[in-house]
Parts: sequence; structure tokens; C-alpha cells
Amino acid sequence: MSGAPPLSRDQFDLAPGLAYLNHAAVGVLPRATHGMLQEMIDAHARAGVLGVAPYEMDLPGLRRRIGAFVGGSGDEIALLRNTGDGATIIAQGLDLEPGDEIVTAANEFGSNAYPWLVLRERGVIVRLLDAPRERMTPDVLRAAISPRTKLVAVSWVTFDDGYRHDLGALAEVAHAAGARFVVDAIQGLGAFPLDVRKVPIDALYAGGAKWLLALQGVSFLWLRASLLDRVALRLPGWRSVEDIWNFLDYDQPPAPNASRFEGGTPNIIGALSLATSMEVLAGAGVDRIGAHVLALTDRLCEGAAARGYTIDGDRPRAEVKSGIVRIRRDDVDPIALGKRLGAAGICVTYRASGIRVSPHGYNIADEIDALIAEL
Repeated sequence: MSGAPPLSRDQFDLAPGLAYLNHAAVGVLPRATHGMLQEMIDAHARAGVLGVAPYEMDLPGLRRRIGAFVGGSGDEIALLRNTGDGATIIAQGLDLEPGDEIVTAANEFGSNAYPWLVLRERGVIVRLLDAPRERMTPDVLRAAISPRTKLVAVSWVTFDDGYRHDLGALAEVAHAAGARFVVDAIQGLGAFPLDVRKVPIDALYAGGAKWLLALQGVSFLWLRASLLDRVALRLPGWRSVEDIWNFLDYDQPPAPNASRFEGGTPNIIGALSLATSMEVLAGAGVDRIGAHVLALTDRLCEGAAARGYTIDGDRPRAEVKSGIVRIRRDDVDPIALGKRLGAAGICVTYRASGIRVSPHGYNIADEIDALIAEL
């Protein structure tokens, strides 16, 4: 690898000597985001409601900025707490009856599993494809789907081994069978570009704290405008209505856009962090970030394989690569190795299943080489 990374290192205040390769867990805040949040905190501290009011009044602007990052509009964005909130809004809002089916994978993170599984209490059938043994490819989905299937839910990138699904092809299979197609994008968005106007998905939901380099406790739901009135409002709050300042008119209609799903006061500072970090990523070029991340992870895979490590996640297939790599070796304790990497200033995730590495657009080849050397 040669040349500067797409995200300039001087855009971050990383601790000296820290090789941070753990964005699939929690990302780091860019300086621009840190500074913007500090301004809001200072305004709140100085003037209370007078300080925060300008930020609150700009919520439509924050939604527009977030929507633009995925090719959507602000009216299609709801500001939420976490990834699971987006799935829950859809799961509880769709008109699903006993015997209706949902298809998802058996290796989904809980945020994209429990919101669907709880529907079993209502007689909805949740079919779990036997992933990772059998990935959700278009052919596998086509064989699994049935006339009773109403929805297909999948993570763009799997949290454990980094398998990246072909969203466009899966959406076509789901729609051909009359099913909705919804996506948990938290492990891909920010590292790779996604335009909801070009990929025919019905809903997208993602937390901001990982590859999007925002705060924890904030997420967004993008819901295609044509589905707005097809998802019932099951978790309303005072901001779910058309005129939020007309407090005692309980008979008024819901808000005319996706903000109806926010319920009460949203995490304004979280939304500010999300919109600001998205602009940092867009300024660097998310396509360039994705190419850089794949080059780093390819470098890691080559070095780890040379040292006898197994690479999980069907990595040799270029179309399913992502920014997540999990490595393991039978004679190496991954917990002990992870702790040793941490002592060497290399931050990764380590579990009994292996070492998970997830570099971003500001990481450099030297950091990957340092990790390989520790193997």
C-alpha cells in the first residue's frame, strides 16, 4: 500500500501509540465532531433551554443531512436510540398475522434478531437460515421464501466474521415473492457506500457508534416514503403528532413524515454527532474509504494466513469482503492473544471464537504490520 489514507490522521485525536483496529465495536470521534459536540454542551451549560433551542430547531436539518448520506430525504428519517429500535418499529408496525413468515439468518446480532423473534408470540413464523453454514445468497433465499413470507431481514455485514451480503440481489428475490426487504446496516455503513435510491431496500436502520464514528446511544431509521403509512405507529410519544406544540389536541393526526416514530425528545446531541461525522466521511469519499479498508484487511489476511491462522467469513470471495476480519488458530488462545495485543497498544475485539479486526479509513499499513508481527 502507498499514499495517504482517505481519512487524514490529523482529523482525529487518537492517543499516541494506539493502533485502533476495533471499529466493529465502537468507532472514534473525528475532531470536527468532537468540537461540534463541545459547542453544544457549552451552550447548554451557559444558557439551558436558550442554549439548546437552536440545535433542537435544527432537527429537520440534521435529518436532511443524515438522509442525504444514504441517498434519502430528511422526511424518510427517524432519529432513534439504537439499531434494534429501527427493527422494532417495523416489526411492531407491520400488519402481520398468525402464519405469516419472516426470513432472517441464524447468525444475526441480537439487534436484528429479537425484534423479529418476539413476533412468535403473535403466531408469526420466524425462519432462521442456517448461517454461517449456509449464507443468505439469492439462491438460498429463493429456495427458503414461501407465499407466506412477508418480510426478509438481514445485516448488510455480519458482526462476527464480516460476511457482506449482496443487498440488491436479495431485495430483488424478496420483492419478486411479494415480501419486504429490510437491512441492519450498522457494520457496513460508513465503511462502504450505500444509496437507497439505487438499491431497492424498503427500510434501513443503523446505530452511529461504529463505522459512522458518532456517539453511542443514537441511530436512525430510513423508511421508504411509500411505506410510511403501512407501518403503524405503535410506540407514540408527544413528538409523534402533526403539531407537537399543540399539547392537548390528542385527536390530531401523526406527523406527516418518519419523525412520527421518534416518540419523545430525540437524542439531539447524538444526532448532531451522527450528521457531523457523516459529513466527515462523505468529504473523504466513502468509496475511497471502502477500497482502503479492503486493502488493509487483505494485508492482514495474507500475513495471518502465512502464520497459520484461519480466516473466517468466506474471505477469498471478493464480493463478500468487508472491513471485519476474524482470525483464529487452534493452538493459540484468542483471549490471551487479545490481551497481549492490547498490552502492545493494538485494540481489537477478542472472544473465544477468535480475534476480530476492523480498521477504518485513517488506519495505515504499519498498524496492520504491527498486529501481524504480534501473531
